Amino acid sequence: MTTHLLIFLLSFTLINLVIDANKVSYDSRAITIDGKRKILFSGSIHYPRSTAEMWPSLIKKAKEGGLDVIETYVFWNAHEPNRRQYDFSGNLDLVKFIKTIQSERLYAMLRIGPYVCAEWNYGGFPVWMHNLPNIEFRTNNTAYMNEMQNFTTLIVDKMRQEKLFASQGGPIILAQIENEYGNIMSSYGENGKQYMKWCAQLAESYQIGVPWVMCQQSDAPDPIIDTCNGWYCDQFSPNSKSKPKMWTENWTGWFKNWGGAIPHRTAQDVAFAVARFVQYGGTFQNYYMYHGGTNFGRTSGGPYITTSYDYDAPLDEYGNINQPKWGHLKQLHEILKSVEDILTHGTSNHTDYGNMMTATMYSYTGKSICFLGNANSSNDATIVFQNTQYIVPAWSVSILSDCDHEVYNTAKINAQTSITLLKESETDFEKEKSQSTLNWQWMHEPHAHIKDGQVLGSVSHRASQLLDQKVVTNDTTDYLWYITSVDVSDSDPIWSNDTKLRVKTNGHVLHVFVNGGQAGYKYAQDGHYSFTYETKVKLKKGKNEISLLSATVGLPNYGAHFANVSVGVCGPIQLVAIKNKTEVVKDITNNVWNYKVGLHGEVVKQYNPDNNTRWYTKSLTKSLPIRKAFVWYKTMFNTPKGNDPIVVDLRGLGKGTAWVNGNNIGRYWTSYLADENGCSSTCDYRGTYDSNKCITKCGRHSQRWYHIPRSFLHTNNKNTLVLFEEFGGHPYDVKFSTVTVDKICGNLYEGNVLELACHEGQVISEVKFASFGVPEDECGSFKKGQCESPNTLSIVSKMCLGKQSCSIQVSEKVLGPTGCRVPRNKLAIEATCGVNKK
Repeated sequence: MTTHLLIFLLSFTLINLVIDANKVSYDSRAITIDGKRKILFSGSIHYPRSTAEMWPSLIKKAKEGGLDVIETYVFWNAHEPNRRQYDFSGNLDLVKFIKTIQSERLYAMLRIGPYVCAEWNYGGFPVWMHNLPNIEFRTNNTAYMNEMQNFTTLIVDKMRQEKLFASQGGPIILAQIENEYGNIMSSYGENGKQYMKWCAQLAESYQIGVPWVMCQQSDAPDPIIDTCNGWYCDQFSPNSKSKPKMWTENWTGWFKNWGGAIPHRTAQDVAFAVARFVQYGGTFQNYYMYHGGTNFGRTSGGPYITTSYDYDAPLDEYGNINQPKWGHLKQLHEILKSVEDILTHGTSNHTDYGNMMTATMYSYTGKSICFLGNANSSNDATIVFQNTQYIVPAWSVSILSDCDHEVYNTAKINAQTSITLLKESETDFEKEKSQSTLNWQWMHEPHAHIKDGQVLGSVSHRASQLLDQKVVTNDTTDYLWYITSVDVSDSDPIWSNDTKLRVKTNGHVLHVFVNGGQAGYKYAQDGHYSFTYETKVKLKKGKNEISLLSATVGLPNYGAHFANVSVGVCGPIQLVAIKNKTEVVKDITNNVWNYKVGLHGEVVKQYNPDNNTRWYTKSLTKSLPIRKAFVWYKTMFNTPKGNDPIVVDLRGLGKGTAWVNGNNIGRYWTSYLADENGCSSTCDYRGTYDSNKCITKCGRHSQRWYHIPRSFLHTNNKNTLVLFEEFGGHPYDVKFSTVTVDKICGNLYEGNVLELACHEGQVISEVKFASFGVPEDECGSFKKGQCESPNTLSIVSKMCLGKQSCSIQVSEKVLGPTGCRVPRNKLAIEATCGVNKK
């Protein structure tokens, strides 16, 4: 941040945000609150992807990062898991979440949908709705619209009863109906158009006193505001000159898939997109995500979306500040908010210099702000503007205060970089005992289902056909058993030593069992979720039990008619033998199939710490089963000390689910490695971003570490970790760690101010490197240049050691003369953070 910028910001008195607006409206330039046009920066924080205990810290950090608004979807299937049975407890307490936003004096945007997409299971729809007669989702269908109206009314009434709309003095200034419907509306023909109009009419009928939006809906009827979603929305225009230019989803990163590498989006590119949007008249911008969080339980959709929903957001999965992205955007917010009146009231003058170089001037009451935008992805631009020469780096925007000096450039990061460390936890128990020797207990998941001709356990359905898995399970579990028996005699053509079972499935994973023994398994890869599996089976004379276990890994959440995509075993199912070089087939698709919902361990709640079922323990006669499928593991661990976020390393395991003290922390699939190709050691922020750019950790685990919120743990007692291992692995490498900041770095030119900060509860414990002059390389490998100020290290150490944060003005006045003959000196610092022992 330049000295000019500091003077500029200090001269502008920021008005505290007061949540007492009686009137929220809009005009062609902006959202208006009590008649005042606003530049609003918003960020998505989804309440179910964190915990109620985390909300205050997340929202506080968002406010400190310069946000005005917190946006969230409303998750229908989480709140109404069974028809007319509602859940608003724990991390589903929407009212508490909105009131937490209000307590920080921030605004809220409520995207009711109630379709959300959001990489959320089934797009947020309750699966029970699929089973209603004559229903078709997201179109002009009476059964569906009745359910949608019932839930939307429930949410609106809840907010109204608690006086949470801005028209009542609450924080909610915007609401959304439907979600990205324009992307798929054409698939529904005229019924789609009628449905969209009905949605708009429904929204307006509630008369909540704040504007409604429809994202990605270019024909949104007045007064609904149509908005943009995407990586870049600078060229977006609303469908009416009376509506403001709004961006409801600026994707700060991307989600992760099982079997995929880790996506990143640079701070420079996100800032470039925001600055371009404002340069071209945008006044409301929402980061999707500002905090991504965790897909606890079975909430991830896709299918094949990981438990982590980190999204490379400004606040990471655990709620830590992600630097430099958070700080770089914070500085941008401060600058743009400080010229809110100019941007929302001023006249604009746009100049095109060619080669994708533009300049835009906003002027109002004798004041001005200018943007120099270079959208060329490879060439820096040198231009003369207002009689001054400027060099604008490729793929960047420079912002000029008073249109005469640069106060910010999106490609020049003047925020610290933080490097996190996974530190093995320290507990009293572990001082005496290494985590590598955790005491494990185990149980086997039974997979024999027929005895004396009778199916064991509870059978939910019996039918001479193959049923859609989600219809049978109502999405209460990932697992469904398809069980039948086949009589085989000597004369049966399939009686052979080379008999094979051939199964076609729309499930994501298929396990085959014959007579209680596993014959094999297969899972979908490369996005092909329908496949045929063939495996050799050994039959006996008489009755043979054939059990197929179908497993899903999240239901589809996006696309036209996605709700109708069938999952589970779809057939045909055939026993195949070769006789005289000819394939002999016995089709058992229409056998009588018995359906059992879920695993036995799920039914008896094996994951519950209060479960009294006897587990096996290691003894002279019994050893811990490893690399065996269908095993439940259990161990005890103490709560790691401190306040840092906690994760568990599940390396060594295959695929399954993990519970801590009965809380489902999500699916794991540590054995699924990303492709070895596509990653690079460097990331060029220049040029259009997509989710395949700047990916890392090729050939590595898609996810190895799993978040355990501290609220899930006991303070003074041992905790229970339970794992269901589906594929076969071992728990010997399981360990618990805390996520902490290890290094903080700065690398910026004189004329700026470097703000260094460790996490809460930490202090700067050591300044490992500090050089002011011409230092070289980057964080972790800084080297001194040919000249420097000799006292830099001692000066910085005196200013920062023992403090949680410190601020350094990068100048020779503060750091001493360098003697370097360069246009501008540079300061490079690397420091470490430690626990504050005071």
